[in-house]
Amino acid sequence: MPANNSNTLLQGLADRDPRAIGKAISVVENNGDGVTEILAGLDRKQIEDVLVLGITGPPGAGKSTLTSSLISQLRSDEKRVGIIAIDPSSPISGGAILGDRVRMMQHALDQDVVVRSMATRGRLGGLCASAGATVRIMAASGCEVIIIETVGVGQSEMDIVRLADITLMVLAPGFGDDIQAMKAGLLEVADFLIVNKSDLGGADALVMDMKQIFAAKEEESGIPRVLQSIASEDKGIKDILDGVQRFTTYLTANNIKVERRKKAMQGETLDWIFEMLRPALTEKLETQTDQGQKDPRVRAKEMIQQLLSVD
Repeated sequence: MPANNSNTLLQGLADRDPRAIGKAISVVENNGDGVTEILAGLDRKQIEDVLVLGITGPPGAGKSTLTSSLISQLRSDEKRVGIIAIDPSSPISGGAILGDRVRMMQHALDQDVVVRSMATRGRLGGLCASAGATVRIMAASGCEVIIIETVGVGQSEMDIVRLADITLMVLAPGFGDDIQAMKAGLLEVADFLIVNKSDLGGADALVMDMKQIFAAKEEESGIPRVLQSIASEDKGIKDILDGVQRFTTYLTANNIKVERRKKAMQGETLDWIFEMLRPALTEKLETQTDQGQKDPRVRAKEMIQQLLSVD
C-alpha cells in the first residue's frame, strides 16, 4: 500500500469512518501492504487512555447477553465502544460461526459502536497478534472502551484475555463440576467474577462460594469483586461498570495498568514473531529429508539454534 493510501486510511480512522476502520483491521489480519505504516501511525494517546475489558466464561453463562447490556449502558453514558468477538471456527474450513455479531445487531445502526468478529482458524498466535492490533485501531478511531469477548475458558481464551486491562469471568448457577474445575484458574485470570442469571436457584450459594475465593483480592483493593447480574433484564450492569471504574482507578494509581500492558505487549510481540516465522519454518520443514529419523523436539531445537546463530 503506497504511503499516501496509508495516510488516507489513518485520516479515516481519525474521522471515525467505519469503512476505514474495517479496512485497517483487515490489512492487519491479512498482514497486507501498508500494515507497518498504519500501526506506526496510530494515535498513541488514545491507545494509552482506552479501557480494554476481557469477558470470558463457560458457554451458556450469558457472556454475549452481558456484553450487549454493557454496551447499552456505556452508550447511555455517551462512551464510544469497540467490540472484538472471538468466534470458534472450523479447523478444516476456517469458517467462523460469527454468532456474536448476530447478537450485537441491536447496536448495528449505532455509529459509536464498532463490532469486529475474529475467527480463530486454529491459529492462536496469529489471532492474539491481530486482536491486539485491532484494539489499537479501534482506540485510534475514538473508542473509549473496548470489550474482548471470548468463546470459552480454554487456553486460547486465557491467552487472548491477557490483552485486557481488566477481565470479567462470567458464571451462572447450575454449572456444577465445571465451576469446581475452574476455581484455580479463576484466581489467576479474573479481576471480577460476575454471577449472571442470578435469579436462578443456587445463585446465592455460588456468590458465597466465589466470595471466599476472591476474599484476598477484595481485601487488597477494597473493591467488591464478586457481582451479580441478570443481563437479560439489564440488572446489575451499572454496578459492574461502577466497580470496573473504581478498579481502573486503583490499577492506575498503583502502576498496575502500565505493568499489565507492558507484559501484554511482550506477549503480543512473541505472537507476531511466531506468526511471521511460521511460513518460512513450514517451508523448511517440508524440504528436510530426515523427517522420519529425528524426534520432533530435537528437530525443533536444531532449527531454533540455526535461527539464533544467524548474524
